[in-house]
Amino acid sequence: MAYDTVIRNGRWFDGTGAPSATRNIGIRQGRVVAVSTEPLDETGVPDVVDATGKWVLPGFVDIHTHYDVEVLGSPALSESLRHGVTTVLLGSCSLSTIHVGATTAGDLFGRVEAIPREHVIGTVEEHKTWRNCSEYVTALESLPLGPNVAAFIGHSDMRAATMGLDRATRKNARPTEHELTRMESMLEEALDSGFVGMSSQQLLFDKVDGDVCRSRTLPSTYARSSEIRRLNSILRRRNRVMQSGPDITNPLNIVSQVLNAIGLVRPHLRTSLLSAADIKANPAVINIMGPIARFVNRLGGDFRWQHLPVPFEVYADGIDLVIFEEFGSGAAALHLQNEIQRNALLRNQTYRRQFRKDYENKYGPRVWHRNFFDAEIVDCPDASVVGKSFGQVGVDRGGIHPVDAFLDLVLEHGTKLRWRTTISNHRPEVLKKMAQEPGIQMGFSDAGAHLRNMAFYNFGLRLLRHVRDAERAGTPFLTTEQAVHRLTGELADWYRIDAGHLRIGDRADLLVLDPEHLDASLEKYSEAKVDQYGGLSRMVNRNDDTVTAVYVSGRAVFRDGEFGEEVGTERTGSFLRAQVKTGTPTHSGTRHLTAVPQSA
Repeated sequence: MAYDTVIRNGRWFDGTGAPSATRNIGIRQGRVVAVSTEPLDETGVPDVVDATGKWVLPGFVDIHTHYDVEVLGSPALSESLRHGVTTVLLGSCSLSTIHVGATTAGDLFGRVEAIPREHVIGTVEEHKTWRNCSEYVTALESLPLGPNVAAFIGHSDMRAATMGLDRATRKNARPTEHELTRMESMLEEALDSGFVGMSSQQLLFDKVDGDVCRSRTLPSTYARSSEIRRLNSILRRRNRVMQSGPDITNPLNIVSQVLNAIGLVRPHLRTSLLSAADIKANPAVINIMGPIARFVNRLGGDFRWQHLPVPFEVYADGIDLVIFEEFGSGAAALHLQNEIQRNALLRNQTYRRQFRKDYENKYGPRVWHRNFFDAEIVDCPDASVVGKSFGQVGVDRGGIHPVDAFLDLVLEHGTKLRWRTTISNHRPEVLKKMAQEPGIQMGFSDAGAHLRNMAFYNFGLRLLRHVRDAERAGTPFLTTEQAVHRLTGELADWYRIDAGHLRIGDRADLLVLDPEHLDASLEKYSEAKVDQYGGLSRMVNRNDDTVTAVYVSGRAVFRDGEFGEEVGTERTGSFLRAQVKTGTPTHSGTRHLTAVPQSA
């Protein structure tokens, strides 16, 4: 039997959680065709990988990205590929580019996801040829995709395209019956085209960009319960996923979304909710998330929280950071696009008093801990403040309030002031407990968004490091096989896409990693320019000694720190359509997935 690739003597993980073992893997025509204890015939094989001492595992599945714009202009999505991510989901947080035009796309993505609005508009204008989901899938498959992609359709996308962005973001404007029917048709057509479901968003911190509707919340936040029920009923009937972010300021909204997953006398609603996090600002909340998921699922629901399994460390240039959207004075500053006007506001003493009041208000739901003593300056033209917190700078400047120290430095240096803080997931022991919760999914990278604020492209590797370190310390919380399953097969099976496994007949989407380099290098970040966005320098991860090879559809896309020649010029990834369960269970209890026409 001739092979295109042989990977010999690696520790093989199949993605089901089954025991790993040293195996030889043969790949032909993009599929795994042999998994053997015996050496495979390498005669004439053009690509042989010696994986002795290394791990061979299915490519990671990233269930929460905002690559919707980047995939059009830079479809290789190389920042994910190099870390072993071979499948990404588009269309999160109610945002997609299916139905809206270029300017509306810029308004929706620009401020919420911190992608320069002018580049969103330019990219969509240049590349958009589709009018519906089916044509969108065709357009994606005409691009030289690096990883595989699957997709949600965004509620805000449908709503803005149907009602117009202005009406879609007004409290007193409701869609007409014709408009509701059109949104239902859009959703049905998306599911017919293989989309995994719909994403919505009720979080009120996310604000629209542009001029006409600037600082209004996303269109989906204005939807009444009757509108959401009608769309959810389609997802229930088709057994597809609702991804949503609840309004954390409204406990009833959270309760409603959780209970919707149960269904009671109707089919359950498969629900993926944002997000499970050990928030510094409210450390008690994480204790109820696992029990909530277990309770809902015991009652017949199919509910999952999404979770970033690493510390949520964010960086900011000046005041440009989404956490300031959660209170009035911060949102007022971000509302102003003109630097002169913004600086005048930051100097105003009445404004500063309000900012201090908001900062000191530690009650009620919030994401940011609002502690400038827990915010380190990492770069500034004034070298004397680098390495200090804003709180310490205030002490050094005669005991001024931390808010005034922060605002003074923003006025002095603008975006040349760079600082960081960790918002959540800061306690390793809590992260261990979350990783064991079956109702919590290991995936929340936000890849493709917040380009200057965060870099979690290698979150899968960092979880594996955490597991390996605990195992070596004699305090294991997951086996390595379980951790791999959580990052691969478990996610692919739940979203029902052909990914996440490495068995005979499976897609040859995989990575080879050196476990000896699951080390501190994973925590560092670098910067790389994005040509598509005018050379903007974005945060990235660089740990090329850890991942030594990545394959998509049996083709080497990354090897020994270098991308394959075809990356960015030839398509290796595919659009993965949602599937339905058929066949007999595997040894792990999961079933093979088979594509079935969804309109049948």
